Amino acid sequence: MSNKPGNGWTNGDIPSSMFPLTRNGKLSLYSHQRRWIGLNKGWTRIGKDATEMDARHSSSQAAAKIEETPEQEAESVKALISQLCEKFFNNGWATGTGGGVSIRVGGPSEGRPYRVFVAPSGIQKEDMVGDDVFELDMNQNVVQAPKTPNLRQSACTPLWYVVYKHRPTAKCVIHTHSIHAQMATLLDPTEESKSLKITHLEMLKGVGNHAYDDTLEIPIIDNRPSEDLLADQLESVIKCYPKCNAVLVRRHGLYVWGDSWEQAKTQGESFDYLFESALRMRQMGLDPGLVPKAGSYRDHINGDTTPSRPTKKIKTDSSDDGFRGKASAANQSDVDSNTVPMLPRNGKIFLLDIEGCTTSIAFVKETLFPYVTANIVSYLEEISDDELSAIHSSLTEDLKKLANSHSCKPALSDFAVDRSKISSVVKAMVSADVKATGLKSLQGKMWKTGYENGSIKGHVYPDFVPMLEWCESQSIQVYIYSSGSVTAQKLLFGNSIKGDLLKHMKGHFDTKAGGKKEAASYRIIAKAIGVPTSDITFVSDLEAELVAAKEAGIGNTVMSIRSGNAPLTSVGKGFPSVHSLLQLCGI
Repeated sequence: MSNKPGNGWTNGDIPSSMFPLTRNGKLSLYSHQRRWIGLNKGWTRIGKDATEMDARHSSSQAAAKIEETPEQEAESVKALISQLCEKFFNNGWATGTGGGVSIRVGGPSEGRPYRVFVAPSGIQKEDMVGDDVFELDMNQNVVQAPKTPNLRQSACTPLWYVVYKHRPTAKCVIHTHSIHAQMATLLDPTEESKSLKITHLEMLKGVGNHAYDDTLEIPIIDNRPSEDLLADQLESVIKCYPKCNAVLVRRHGLYVWGDSWEQAKTQGESFDYLFESALRMRQMGLDPGLVPKAGSYRDHINGDTTPSRPTKKIKTDSSDDGFRGKASAANQSDVDSNTVPMLPRNGKIFLLDIEGCTTSIAFVKETLFPYVTANIVSYLEEISDDELSAIHSSLTEDLKKLANSHSCKPALSDFAVDRSKISSVVKAMVSADVKATGLKSLQGKMWKTGYENGSIKGHVYPDFVPMLEWCESQSIQVYIYSSGSVTAQKLLFGNSIKGDLLKHMKGHFDTKAGGKKEAASYRIIAKAIGVPTSDITFVSDLEAELVAAKEAGIGNTVMSIRSGNAPLTSVGKGFPSVHSLLQLCGI
């Protein structure tokens, strides 16, 4: 050891950059040396080159390639995971051994298999070292166990793989027990909300795919006794919310991912900031999911400089186009180029679709359809032979109307009045999402049982009830037109999570009026209501339905954009769009 005096406690044997006690040491460390352990892959700003500001870094925290061998790469990733875990502990996200991180490297783009690294369970995250980290393959097989003995994989491991499966570009997943994330799931005191909405906050830019005036919708799943039991729920919402890079777990925490560890970390920090903001806003009596009435810049149209959207009928000058009000749409990318449509001043009739408009598509596909397939056998066993024969006849007519190329068509050749065969055909038709009168009638009868015994509660979006109440105050009639039977419609709205809503609705139409993709159907509905087609405003999430309605002369055809709906083509983008039915009311 050197005896050279005057160099502090390091005695001159450790480079000054390691202990920047002097000005030169600080300059050496903070001018060129980053503090995070780097990998050799570049990372992307949130947005993935959507604008000129989304520049891709040529390297990750270093100017040159770091790892030269698989062993060195593994050492770097494991050490990085340990460093991240310590950081998240200090953030308050990983106390009491909670939380975790997974990073994967390699993959087809690099001509080699993925290497998946996961933090262990039951270890103090602030005390982790690289020797504690597992290496797995994409089949969850252990490739390299930790050097530290007696460790077990994180209970989050199945969930890392759900994200990697459905987000092919994801390279890092983070799980936090942030108090802000946990409490954000309780902003709805009923604990029935399927998502949390936040809009008009600057840090929305940090979570990916969103701008300041977009509405971020983070899905919420219910907690389970152990983390691995969350996998099915996580998989379901990831499919339904393609724009969001995170999922909240009620009374638990957050899962967030990114195309690099830097992106995942950035998004995790941004989400946490937004959750804390939402909590503080609620304490002030503000709803973080509502567009502010004032205080935010808007691109006003036709010289309209009104600072907030009108909530009552108002007089407007001849310079407008007949709508109650306009402002830029705060919505997903599908509506970025569209103005927000409002109901025309003389409009008195709303005709609304259900799926993707008043009600989540996920409710139909994840609650109603599975109820039918799970209970069809027992239902058929309990009905009379005459009822069975009637069901067989109606399903036969449904099958006859299918195209010859349809997957369910072959069942017609040997379709007999037999409970087993009818059960198989019903399951096949439900799986193929066949929209036919006979099947819908049967489903409606089965759902009636589920609603009556409390097994099913109809989902409606939070904006639906306020919209209905506004329509009543403005003497506007609301009708429903869905491929689901009228019976099924009334069951859904009569037994909804918001109670019985049927009193707010003037009438219901189903495919007995005709297919929703046929122009004649809308003329039939207008005649039944007793108004010209031009007096009707029709809202749907399907392009073909809006095209047919417009062809029939429907006065206003509006695209409903909800998370989980089908992406729009150029046809759909040609229609005015809303992401909330309240936009039609001018609220």
